Amino acid sequence: MTKPPRPRPTDIWPPERPPWGAAWRSHWRVAGESVGYVTRRLGYTMLAWTLIAVAIALPAGLYLLDVNLRRAAGGWEGAAGFSVYFSPVAHPEVSAALAQQLAAAPNVERVRLITPAEAIAELGGRAGIADALDALDANPLPATIRATLTADASAAALDELAAQAAAAEGVQDVVAEGVWLERLAAIRQLVQRLEWLVAAMFGVGVVLVSSASVRLAIESKLAELQVLALVGASRRAIRRPFLYLGAIYGAGGGLLAAMIVAAGLVWLDPPLRRLFESYGGTLQVAGFDAKFAAALLASGMVLGVLGAVFAVRLRLRRLAMVT
Repeated sequence: MTKPPRPRPTDIWPPERPPWGAAWRSHWRVAGESVGYVTRRLGYTMLAWTLIAVAIALPAGLYLLDVNLRRAAGGWEGAAGFSVYFSPVAHPEVSAALAQQLAAAPNVERVRLITPAEAIAELGGRAGIADALDALDANPLPATIRATLTADASAAALDELAAQAAAAEGVQDVVAEGVWLERLAAIRQLVQRLEWLVAAMFGVGVVLVSSASVRLAIESKLAELQVLALVGASRRAIRRPFLYLGAIYGAGGGLLAAMIVAAGLVWLDPPLRRLFESYGGTLQVAGFDAKFAAALLASGMVLGVLGAVFAVRLRLRRLAMVT
């Protein structure tokens, strides 16, 4: 009994070993057909892009907020500490004794005692009013102590030392500095957790939107897919157009998300600039650059492809087709 002749590569569809360059031409053809599909349904495509963009823009905005909060905390010069202001009539020995006591306390890195003479000289040099201050009969400035705590000092230690200084003799006021860093760190921790939570929730939303969009495309090409399955088309050949659709939906949503974030920054720039200028600073928003936009684009594409894979497997298996 003779064996049946082995089928030639040209008798198998698609060919087992396509000629060199045929695979790339096939990808370009499928990509072009996918672009044509989304442009013919521009209204629905814009709706899908908008939904995906909103889902990506929200965690992206929280990421930018986290980056700038980290920059604000890191850009603050100095460590946590407090300033002690004495009464103008307080004796110099009182302020010197408190300075020695604070220098010996734990968690204190540096203590500086500013006498009334040093304070008025420093004020005259900075403000350029030394002649006017020399004309005064008495020095109106009190003695001041500036205590700087170590980097590992907690907010409780700061409050305890400030309370001890406030109860000392001749002390008129104590101003704690650096407590806002503790609050800023807590806010940053909250923003980071919200960022991960929102990114996870809306990432699932992007996958679902892409999956629903690709599933509609599958329904519109159902007869064509059945024919391809009957003639022996491979899983890759059936799945490839829909993966390109998912990538296009995701990439468009990521690009639109970058535009939304940029528009939001432009809209918020004037009030934020006035706020920073009122504190003597300058507004320099960090984090939004070409890498950030590329990351949004790539994230959208990855999530869009995941949604397409989910839709193809779910829908085609239900139709008992080869996937």
